[in-house]
Amino acid sequence: MNRPARAAAGEFVGSAGLAAVVIGSGIAAQRLSPADTGLQLFENAFATALGLAVLILVFATVSGAHFNPVVTLADIALHRRRWSTAAIYLPVQVVGCIAGAMLANAMFAEPAVAWSTTDRLSWPLLLSEVVATAGLVLVIFALVRTGRSHLAAPAVGAYIGAAYFFTSSTSFANPAITIGRMFSDTFAGIAPASVLPFIAAQLVGAALGWAAVRFLFPVAAPEPVVAGG
Repeated sequence: MNRPARAAAGEFVGSAGLAAVVIGSGIAAQRLSPADTGLQLFENAFATALGLAVLILVFATVSGAHFNPVVTLADIALHRRRWSTAAIYLPVQVVGCIAGAMLANAMFAEPAVAWSTTDRLSWPLLLSEVVATAGLVLVIFALVRTGRSHLAAPAVGAYIGAAYFFTSSTSFANPAITIGRMFSDTFAGIAPASVLPFIAAQLVGAALGWAAVRFLFPVAAPEPVVAGG
């Protein structure tokens, strides 16, 4: 298998794994702690932080471990990659997250596709997605552009785990997994009507994160390796 095909496969499997971790741990938390929403959120966040860090470590040398369209787009914009990368990565990230959502549903004996009824459409939640996504882009590329990309796995996992609690949206910060989550009517789901506004907020956050990186870290380390989430 040639390198582009391996990279696309890595993004697909990693994105599917991320969605399975997020949604599967949400279902497990809902069942293990049915009367305690705070504990459900902690369980979901803890599993996501650990799972994301592991997935980045596994796939960083295969595809860069983006698993996230805004990370791919920021990487292209910051490091003058070919835009053809986005044409490959973005579709497999979205399809991977959908597949991971369906897998998580199946593992917990839920319907493979069950449209979420969790309405998340409000200004505080959209603002949270702007903040969460801007912070994620800043964390990743601050490390990449200072030659510390080897720290991305624990740093990104820790950031997302923390952002579950310091944002009211629980930090989706990823258009692909936002789409995937609408396929599961469980703790981590999002209603289809909320998806496009969430993605718009994430793109705004990505642009702000990109601007912050350009201002704070104007010179990149040689041959940056990107790891996302």
